[in-house]
Amino acid sequence: MLNIGCDTIKEPLYINSNGILYRKENTLKFKNKEVDTSIPIHAINEINCYGKVSLRSGAISLLQKEKIIINFFNKYGYYEGSLYPKIALNSGVIVVKQALTYNNENKRCFIAKEMVNGMKHNMIKTLKYYKKKGKDVDEHIQNLENESILDGNINRILSSEGKLWQSYYPSFDNITKKFPIEKREFKPPKNEMNSLISYGNSLLYTTTLSEIYHTYLHPSISFLHEPRERRFSLACDLADIFKPLIISRTIFKLVNTNIINEKHFKKDVGVYLNEKGRQKFIQEYNNKLKTTIKHPQLKKKVSYRYLIRLEGYKLIKHILEDKTYESFKTWW
Repeated sequence: MLNIGCDTIKEPLYINSNGILYRKENTLKFKNKEVDTSIPIHAINEINCYGKVSLRSGAISLLQKEKIIINFFNKYGYYEGSLYPKIALNSGVIVVKQALTYNNENKRCFIAKEMVNGMKHNMIKTLKYYKKKGKDVDEHIQNLENESILDGNINRILSSEGKLWQSYYPSFDNITKKFPIEKREFKPPKNEMNSLISYGNSLLYTTTLSEIYHTYLHPSISFLHEPRERRFSLACDLADIFKPLIISRTIFKLVNTNIINEKHFKKDVGVYLNEKGRQKFIQEYNNKLKTTIKHPQLKKKVSYRYLIRLEGYKLIKHILEDKTYESFKTWW
């Protein structure tokens, strides 16, 4: 099944069926035993393949030309890899400065610590939002506020990040009673809440990767997480800042309004969303990404998705020494 919004703004395309992507003249097509349909290539900004999708060379050439990223997910709905187009926005100066900033421990630690500061702020704001809705999260807010972000080297900062997540995730049981988290487990997820968190994080990673593509930043040169082979670690950096605002709130809405319930999971090696559950998650996730807020500095409304791209722009200004980096901290 193909799933794309009808909005004129470019949106992600989700392919949930097995099939073939091919090119016919200047049109992208998808076919299997049931369908042979055209894809509005100028209306999409990325393709996410959840079925077994083969790509013919003509389709790859067209997607590269149109600068569209293709993300591949396994049968459980978790990210496996991407076909990344040739870099469209290319600046040797920025990439060199990005690498030099990473290689300077003091400069790297400044950015990494500020990213964790933003993450912590957004965790607390998220819990305060649910406190106003009557949820008993005072203890968890206090625990987060008491957690200090250690400085000095990247390992201390990463340790602080880990402790913040350890303080944050137990609050989920006070916001929704339906799927207890017990403890964070993801290889594989052992229960429904862990499954939802892992799936949401996977979606946000690919969205962040897509937004980084529209900046001059290199996605493999990160500051908080260590660069690794076969992973665009800068996407992990930026995604962490927005997880409490986008993924947590999406999960709580889906569960508390019974949009997702027990029938939307399957058990294999672990616990995973089934196809219907993934479709419901994707729909609500995209609704969240398209939600707009009034930006106090820009003096205009921007979407959650665009906030991620703005984070990349702020990093560029910082490494070029135009403006000191300050991570996104929600004000509502």
